[in-house]
Amino acid sequence: MAITFYYGSGSPFAWKVWCVLEHKQLPYEWKRLQFNVAELKSEAFLAVNPRGKVPAIVDEDVVVYESNAIVEYLEERYPERSILGSGNANRARNRRMAAEADHYLYPLQRELFVQTLFRPADKGRDRAAIDKAIEAIVHELAHWERSLGSAQYFGGDEPSLADWAAFPVMRAFVRVEEREPDNGLGDKTPAWMRAYIARMEALPIIQKTWPPHWKG
Repeated sequence: MAITFYYGSGSPFAWKVWCVLEHKQLPYEWKRLQFNVAELKSEAFLAVNPRGKVPAIVDEDVVVYESNAIVEYLEERYPERSILGSGNANRARNRRMAAEADHYLYPLQRELFVQTLFRPADKGRDRAAIDKAIEAIVHELAHWERSLGSAQYFGGDEPSLADWAAFPVMRAFVRVEEREPDNGLGDKTPAWMRAYIARMEALPIIQKTWPPHWKG
C-alpha cells in the first residue's frame, strides 16, 4: 500500500521528506495542500495533523508528522537504501547536520523571506533588516563550507539526509535572489554554494521533487 504524503510547495521540511521518499524509492501518493487557503486547517487534514502543518504521512495505520520524526520513521521502517549511510559516525553526522539545517539555516531563510518575498505589499523595504539577514546567512554558510570541505555532498560521495535537509533551505536563498535580484544576496553568495546547488539540481531526485509553484 502506498504511503500518503501531505506536502506544501516550497516548504523545505516537506521537500526534505519528499527527497527521502524518492531516495528510498518508496511508493507514495502525493497530496499537495495550499498555504493560502484553509486546506491546512480543514477538518480532514487536522485529523491527520492536529497542528495543521505539513509535512505529514500516513503509512497504513501509522500517522507521522514533524519532518525529522517522519524521516526517522521511514529509515527504521524501510532500512533499505539508507539515508544515513553506514557506521555510527556517518549516521550521527547526518542526524546532526539535519538538525543544524532546521535550527540554524532555516530560521535565517525565514527571516530573509519575511523581509523580502513575504513582506506585505503595503510595507516598504527595510534595507537595514535585509542587510542584517544577509550578513547572518553569510556567517552561517561559512560553517557549512567547513563541513563540506572537499566532498561533493554533505553526506560524502553520495547525497544523504544531510543534503536532503540542507539543500532545500539553501535553494530558497537563491529563490530570493531570483525573485528580487536587487536585494544584494547574490553578490554575497559564496562560489562553493553555487557549485553545490548546481550539483544537487542535476540529480534526478531534485528534478522530480522541484516545488511545483517554482516552475515556469
